[in-house]
Amino acid sequence: QVQLVESGGGLVQAGGSLRLSCAASGRTFSSYAMGWFRQAPGKEREFVAAISWSGGLTFYAESVEGRFTISRDNAKNTVYLEMNSLKPEDTGVYYCAATETRKYTRETLFVDGQYNAWGQGTQVTVSS
Repeated sequence: QVQLVESGGGLVQAGGSLRLSCAASGRTFSSYAMGWFRQAPGKEREFVAAISWSGGLTFYAESVEGRFTISRDNAKNTVYLEMNSLKPEDTGVYYCAATETRKYTRETLFVDGQYNAWGQGTQVTVSS
């Protein structure tokens, strides 16, 4: 099982940027596809972005497409989420997650139940 630790959250004004990191340890990081999810107060956790094990394929929720970029560095066992043009509705706790699936579809990457390892989350607050 891989262990995940997120960092990089904080308070930022609307229009600003943040870069989240997720450091992995344990089993071979490069064997996992990685995802970012977020949960706002009173709302269900939702998919944000995902990246294949090689980094060659990326997937985004419509709400962040064009503003967020997911990437990974397998040599550093780290996945990143670059967030630009932040909006107040981006506020929430951001979680990274790992899945061993090699089938990259909405059903396998966009659904939190498909992931078998999670970090503790990092808070992102965007003020208006």
